[in-house]
Amino acid sequence: MNELFLWAGIFIISLAVLIKSSDYFTNAAEKIGLWLGIPTFFIGVSIVAIGTSLPELISSIIAVHNGSSEIVIGNVLGSNIANIFLIVGVAGLIAKKQLELSRNLLHVDLPFLVGTCFLLAIMIWDGVFTTGEGILLLITLVMYSFYLIKSREKPEKEVRKQLRGVKGELVDKTKKKKMKKGISLKTWFILFGSIIGIYLGARFTVESVITISQILEIGAEVIAVTAVALGTSLPELMVTISAAKKGKSEIAVGNVLGSNIFNILAVMGIPSMLGTLVIPPSMLTFSLPVMIMATLMFFFITQNKEITRWEGGILIIFYALFIAKIFNIF
Repeated sequence: MNELFLWAGIFIISLAVLIKSSDYFTNAAEKIGLWLGIPTFFIGVSIVAIGTSLPELISSIIAVHNGSSEIVIGNVLGSNIANIFLIVGVAGLIAKKQLELSRNLLHVDLPFLVGTCFLLAIMIWDGVFTTGEGILLLITLVMYSFYLIKSREKPEKEVRKQLRGVKGELVDKTKKKKMKKGISLKTWFILFGSIIGIYLGARFTVESVITISQILEIGAEVIAVTAVALGTSLPELMVTISAAKKGKSEIAVGNVLGSNIFNILAVMGIPSMLGTLVIPPSMLTFSLPVMIMATLMFFFITQNKEITRWEGGILIIFYALFIAKIFNIF
């Protein structure tokens, strides 16, 4: 029992280090990107989206390296379920009135999310996820990235205004002028220090998951689809809560949507470059159907371009039921 508490403590601390290091990395990368003259819009959209998904990605790569590839699929499915049921549910509850969505989001992005969800289901249905399938997902990610860059309709200033204060610090004109003078040594130190923190946090998170699963005699993928997925979704939760409180519905919902797409295409695709991923049967019989159901619910709930508090409450109930079923509570 003492060993279990020890590794549970290691899990909590290492996960916290992983999440906080990802946050520091994102902020430092934003500042360096501005100093290098990279457009603010691209910095905000790309770094913010990738930064909030770094915990899932790095922990998945470490898991494959340690021979526990089943953690990857548990991480992806669990994170996507938590993003929709828990995070969108919380955003719907705390929003001032309701989350109002833009028509453009419904035009391409949501159908694309549903499509990638079914694409992943087809790929893993045979119990393995090969390198070739991972390459196909990464090609799809590149295509989607080009779409995001080309299809933006709002001027850079307007998008920057929407994103400011939601995640990191998108620098205003005064600060941008200061950036042109150079980047402080502190920023570079934070950047490289956060990289070390991300690696160590991910490494000990995965090791603790494997050890805890052995102590409890349960599959590592079970912990991955619950505790790890919930923990690595905290950045998305913070971004979404902040955006919902400020009435920035596009950012609140778009962050979850973009993160789920990135999880499927990159968090599955990149680790598969290290070898074939094993898909546990339990993921196919329960977690995968739940993720598909969550994605379809998300799609249909947003058809009227709004998410009400009632709908947010229903989503949270579904997440509670999912966790209860995983651990056979009832």
